[in-house]
Amino acid sequence: MNSSKIGILVVIAIAVILFLSSVFTVNERELAIKFRLGEIVKADYQPGLYFQLPFVNNVKKFDKRILTLDARPANYLTKEKKNVNVDFFVKWRISDVSTYYTAMGGNERKAMERIYTTINEGLRGEFSNRNIQEVISGERAMIMDDVTKEANKQLSRFGIKVVDVRVKRIDFTATISESVYQRMEAERTRVAKDLRSRGAEAAERIRADADRQRTVILANAYKEAQQLRGGGDAKASEIYAKAYGKDQEFFSFYRSLNAYRSSMGREGDVMVLEPDSEFFRYFKDASGK
Repeated sequence: MNSSKIGILVVIAIAVILFLSSVFTVNERELAIKFRLGEIVKADYQPGLYFQLPFVNNVKKFDKRILTLDARPANYLTKEKKNVNVDFFVKWRISDVSTYYTAMGGNERKAMERIYTTINEGLRGEFSNRNIQEVISGERAMIMDDVTKEANKQLSRFGIKVVDVRVKRIDFTATISESVYQRMEAERTRVAKDLRSRGAEAAERIRADADRQRTVILANAYKEAQQLRGGGDAKASEIYAKAYGKDQEFFSFYRSLNAYRSSMGREGDVMVLEPDSEFFRYFKDASGK
């Protein structure tokens, strides 16, 4: 290969290098800043292909997407001076890339430290104005909204926007956990005692009602039995009276035989009577005279 061809190739290579160093692209996931000798020239780039002067301009790119700060857990005091351990995370993004670069030097780690400090102070203030019940469930959403708004007021001067703040978990310290468990146990015990007392009251009421019904049923049954027995006795007396009226002599003889059978039918029976007693009148005379 002769020197002219080598020279052409060198020129072409230099031209390609110059061209490649003269263009840059910005995609939809990026934010870009163009510098001229260290000074910011332009920062509001839309996705596309752009040109720059080699060795004069340079471009820095940053993530345009929503980023996540998974914060380390921190301890906060509630309104009643109870210590809770809070684990939270923050969703944030760069709102103004030139301000962000100027304030943070383009250092994402530094930006996250600033965000953590701001959110941490905001949560500390919110927790100090509420009791445990409110921070756990009652006003958690309100706390997150207030912290997000206040953080955006402070971080806007750094070109940072907080999209959302969320608490992953709230844990009690050992002392508070024991106190909460004791309070829960006392509450459950109170409810159990209340249910038992209500059950005992209902049982006594049912038992008393059952005893009352039993007494009424027995009384009604006794009344009915006495009425039936009285009716039977009356009917029997009527029958006896009619039978006695038809043949008084036979009826007296029949009654006497029954009396003999009842009084002399068992072994060992002893009767002390005079021989001429009315009881033995049918022994002396068949006609009972």
